[in-house]
Amino acid sequence: MPEAICHNPDAATHDAHMRAQLLAQLEELIAGSDTLPIMKRGELRGRISTKPGLNRYLRVTPGGLLRIDKARCKAEANLDGKHLLRCSAPHLPAADIALGYKQLLEVERGWRDMKQILDLRPVYHRLEERIRAHVVLCWLALLFIRIAETSTGDTWTTVCRHLDRLHAGTFTGPTGLFRQRTELSKPQRDLFAKLDITPPKQIVELAPTSR
Repeated sequence: MPEAICHNPDAATHDAHMRAQLLAQLEELIAGSDTLPIMKRGELRGRISTKPGLNRYLRVTPGGLLRIDKARCKAEANLDGKHLLRCSAPHLPAADIALGYKQLLEVERGWRDMKQILDLRPVYHRLEERIRAHVVLCWLALLFIRIAETSTGDTWTTVCRHLDRLHAGTFTGPTGLFRQRTELSKPQRDLFAKLDITPPKQIVELAPTSR
């Protein structure tokens, strides 16, 4: 079974930062514990044992003294930002294994969006063909969202926020009625350009007064 080790520099920095914070907190807790009576030191050891984040870096000497487990710290530092990927395809390159796992995250994200943003459930249909049609429509909507995100480089939330500011106003006067859209902002123009969509006309509707 092929395996691939991936390294994320940003995650490595985050892991090192979190470990440094935990070690500083543990160092503060055990500072001066050598002078405590054995019973008090045991109580302190018990309190630390209820905090898994701190407890894994604690070492108790044969004499019962509390110390930082430097070997554990060094071992974890070697793993900062690294994770192991395993695949059942025997001849798949490491790059393709990593890409597959990234796509898996996108699939899981897609299901979350289907259930939350697109309201896949509840389904009020009873006939199978209507249930299938409902799911297919939600899938097409999700596909549209992903195409928009990929083409624009923005999240769907950002795209919607900019386009929600595009309105059409209805105006009436002695000569008739007309509907006009608001002036396009730069983010809106950029979105239409990236999506290769022609913006709506400035004048949406014009109805002169009949005489």
